[in-house]
Formats: sequence, structure tokens, C-alpha cells
Amino acid sequence: MKLEELNRLLAEAKKLYFIGIGGVSMSSLAAIAALRGYTVRGSDRTESPVTRELAAKGVTVFYGHDAKNVEGSDCVILTAAIPKENPERVRAAELGIPLLTRAEFLGWLMTGYVRRVGVAGTHGKSTTTSMLAEIYFAAGVDPTVVSGAALNDMGGCYKIGGKEHFLFEACEYTDSFLSFYPTTAVVTNVDFDHPDYFYDLEAVKSSFIRYTELAELAVMNADDGNSVDCLKRSKTRAVTYGIDNEADYTAKDLSYEGGCASFTLTKGGEALTRVTLRVPGTHNVYDALAASAAAYENGIPAEAIAEGLFRFTGASRRFERRGVLNGAVVYDDYAHHPGEIRATLATAKRMGKRVVCVFQPHTFSRTAKLLDGFRTAFGDADEVIFADIYAAREVNVYGVSAKGLAEMTENGKYLGDLDAIASYLKATLTENDLLIVMGAGDVIRLDRLLFPAEC
Repeated sequence: MKLEELNRLLAEAKKLYFIGIGGVSMSSLAAIAALRGYTVRGSDRTESPVTRELAAKGVTVFYGHDAKNVEGSDCVILTAAIPKENPERVRAAELGIPLLTRAEFLGWLMTGYVRRVGVAGTHGKSTTTSMLAEIYFAAGVDPTVVSGAALNDMGGCYKIGGKEHFLFEACEYTDSFLSFYPTTAVVTNVDFDHPDYFYDLEAVKSSFIRYTELAELAVMNADDGNSVDCLKRSKTRAVTYGIDNEADYTAKDLSYEGGCASFTLTKGGEALTRVTLRVPGTHNVYDALAASAAAYENGIPAEAIAEGLFRFTGASRRFERRGVLNGAVVYDDYAHHPGEIRATLATAKRMGKRVVCVFQPHTFSRTAKLLDGFRTAFGDADEVIFADIYAAREVNVYGVSAKGLAEMTENGKYLGDLDAIASYLKATLTENDLLIVMGAGDVIRLDRLLFPAEC
């Protein structure tokens, strides 16, 4: 829908309905809509802490999808994961209630802001968005933020701020980010993912090029070959960042202590400030450089960049420390792509412990199409336990399974459901181990099995 139509529709609308309201992004948008004075209702499959929080804010939440729920709504907002046969979606169409995608609604929300920084990329966009938020907070700027991961200093995944700065995470799935209106488009990296939508890597690149061309300025990773290719083919003015290759923004005098990096942030070879990170791994150096470049290009001073990055101690489910079991420190991470898995496990390996990994593959299509990548992604783990594939919206027509992945992975194991995995970990982990639980599905439920008294 064109922006003029969105403006007219949402200016007249009073009652909004969100299908899939319990999702990270949808819940944020629903809460923002409620704060803006809309009457907000929505549905999700099951009750969760997110839906309970929305209910406490006056949002009406239905559990299960029933056609009658949408009646009386002025507009229905839904995610790309909602099937066409969803009864609420069908009923809205029958009644002539306008349907908007989550991306269209988010795109409309951001147009009221002067400077709009969108963070896209196959990996690292939630962390980079969170780092950006901390930098802006340190500068005394009051941004509005919509992220894909909770940040302690925001008390969740979003924050309502002033009307000048809008920081947001931009997801490429189903070309959602092409509905946005960034003034600065950050691209952390470009890799093949979402094989249920993108045919091949070239299709992914084409979408990222179109995304950068929506903005006045692109911020691109000079050490990522696919991003460099997109940069060469984009018509948008760009600045680059990197460690190994020549770039506008670089990390000089890079050193590590306890896995966490310190470096001198430079622009055009000139030192801007010294940065110390409190999150481990080289991948976080890249995310910090991306956030630094975007912030500096938007007028945020170097001192605030250093302070904000030092304040940042991690976003939810991004190498997040969850507790200690039998002396082993347990971390939780959202990694679900071979590239993310390699980066996360490399960080874990540097911490000097025996690395035990529990991994839940996400969707059958991704598992099948990226199978060669998964075969080689777990080299830094001493033991890998595969949980059953999280189906999400799919049916397994690909012939892949967690057991099959375990059989093709050195030190791989398949033990059954999450209860069996929890029992095994309780019986075998020692103080010499580090446990990293990874995946984008419901593997987070393992946390409640390992630490029931804390949940």
C-alpha cells in the first residue's frame, strides 16, 4: 500500500487488530499503537509473558484464532507467517477490513521521524540495533527504538522517544524491509537464508541493493564479500567499516581480554575514540563498528559512542548468560544459520572451557537448503546435542531430521525431546564445561527445565 493510502487509512482508523500479537515485533508495534491512542486487540496461539504484559497495558488478547474476533476492527495487521487460510484473515477480507503487513505498519510509523536508521543484515542486526540504542542514550538523545531483541535499558524490545530519531531493525524475510523508509540503511552482512522465500543468493543480494537505495546513506561491511558486491551495484552514497580491508571506519590496535575486544575507532585513518566492549567475540566488533559508523554519520559524538558501547552488556538471547549448572556456565543464543553458529561457537571456544552445544534447527527448508553449511558449522564444539527441528510454518517434505544431523556431525548426539536433553545435561555437565543453547524456535523452553526454581 502506498504511503498516501496508509496515511489516510490510519488517520481515520480507531480500532486495530493484530494477528500474531505475541511475536517480538508485533507486540512492540501493538504497544506503540496503544500508546498512540488506538484501541488495540489481537490474537496468538498461546498465552505468554509478552501477551500478559500487553493485557496489563489494556490490550485485549484472544488465545486461538477465531473469525469473530476481528469484527468491528478498522484495520487488521498481520505478519508474513500468517497463512491465507487463517480464519481471522479470511473474515477480515470478507468484511472488507483493510489488511496491512507488519512491515507496512512499521514503515508508516517511522515516517513521522526526521532521522531513521534501519539496521539490516543476515546476522547481527538485533545486536547492532541495541548497540545503536545505547550509543544514543549515552549521547542524551531520546530515540524511538524498535528492535528484535529485548534490551535491559529499554525494559523490552521497544522504546517510545522523541520525534527526531527512529532506530529500527529491518528484516529481509519476504522483502519486509522494502516497506520501510530509512534515511540511513545499515547492512551488517549478506548471506543466503530464508530459502522458503529467496530462490538463491542473487535474489537475496538484489533485495539488499533495493533496501540500500531507499536511503540517503548506506553503511556497509567492507570485510563481507557479498555486502561489497551489493555496495558496488547500489546507487546510494555509502560509507564502509571493517577490520581487515580498507574502510572508512576501522578498528585499530585491536586486542582482547576475556574474549572481549578493545580498539581505537578511526574514521579515514584519524582516531576518534578508544572503545572497550563488554560482550565477547570478533562478530561483536563488527556490530560495534556498524553502530559507530551509523551514529557518527548522524551527528552522535565519538565520546558517546565509546560510552554507549561500554554500557552495552548484550541483548536478549545474544550470547546471554542464563545461569550455572553443575559448575558449568550456561549461555543462550539466537543463532540458527551456519554463519551465526560458527561465530558463536568460535567465541565460546576462546573462553577456555569444553564447549557443549544444544542446537535446535529452525524450519525444515532452511535445514535442507543449508545442509552443507550445517555439516561444518560445529567444529568449535566438543559435543553437539541436536533438538528436534522447529517446524514453524512448515511441513517436513524435505526428509531432514535432527537425528540425521547428529549422525553427520562429529561429536553429534540425538537424545529425543527437550526433557531428555535436560536430564542428560543435569547428569553430565561439570565445572570444566561451557553450555551454549542455540536456536530460533522454542528451545528457550530448555531454560525452564534446567533452572525451574528461577522461572
